[in-house]
Amino acid sequence: MDIGIFVFPDAEELDFAGPWEAFGVWSRDFPADHVTLRLLAESREPVRCHKGLRVLPDAGADEIDALDLVLVPGGVGARPLMRRPDLHAWLRGLAERGTLVTSVCTGALVLGAAGLLDGRRATTHWGSLDELRAVSPAITVVDDARFVDEGSVVTAAGVSAGIDMALHLIARLHSPERARAVRREMQYDPEPPV
Repeated sequence: MDIGIFVFPDAEELDFAGPWEAFGVWSRDFPADHVTLRLLAESREPVRCHKGLRVLPDAGADEIDALDLVLVPGGVGARPLMRRPDLHAWLRGLAERGTLVTSVCTGALVLGAAGLLDGRRATTHWGSLDELRAVSPAITVVDDARFVDEGSVVTAAGVSAGIDMALHLIARLHSPERARAVRREMQYDPEPPV
């Protein structure tokens, strides 16, 4: 299982760091599952995210032509990516080769702009649902879901919903038992205090 998480300037940190943690625990704690996880970007240069976190990608997108799963996070920096036909072509190429394409938050806007959500149900951050509707009338926007699994494309709502999606994907790609073990190791037991 080869997983790539694509980051970009002004990406929302938890959109990718939450799923990274879930997939990373899966990879580290269950080596027999053969999960590899890589941080991807336009290049190998450091990327400054929305809250100032700087990350160092493992590979540039142009170095990758096959993955089992790709994740596009959201954040302020996702909007310029809506006007990036080269990135859209890369994502469509991955999808055509069988990559499971996923997004968190406004990463769905990028998938929508690439045409990957046409004819599908999808979700995004609650504050961007109408923006996703405006991307294409062929997208059926789901307002009240933590994530929407459409088979070859999975979208998650905002920020922390990406962790829920990642655990769902581990259950789907391996087993519910594996996902429960990862969730327990992460001590991910949401009980909001407010």
